[in-house]
Amino acid sequence: MNLRSVSAHFNGEHILLDEKIELEPNTKLIVTVLPKHDRDREEWLDLSSKRLEDAYEPDEEDYSLDLIKEVNPLYEGR
Repeated sequence: MNLRSVSAHFNGEHILLDEKIELEPNTKLIVTVLPKHDRDREEWLDLSSKRLEDAYEPDEEDYSLDLIKEVNPLYEGR
């Protein structure tokens, strides 16, 4: 099996993978516990969001869906 990263969460009793993957019994895993609140990440996301807003004028025309050349089947925002 190739090295692969998969997001997961703890439900209070067990660590659950957020996507289905097949694992053989006794497959070795590395678990990294992330901080609940990452202030640096939140500040970075806030800053990047503001800069993205600066890139577009308030009255700028939206791009229509017919300009998309290849549809992403995993996109859930429709």
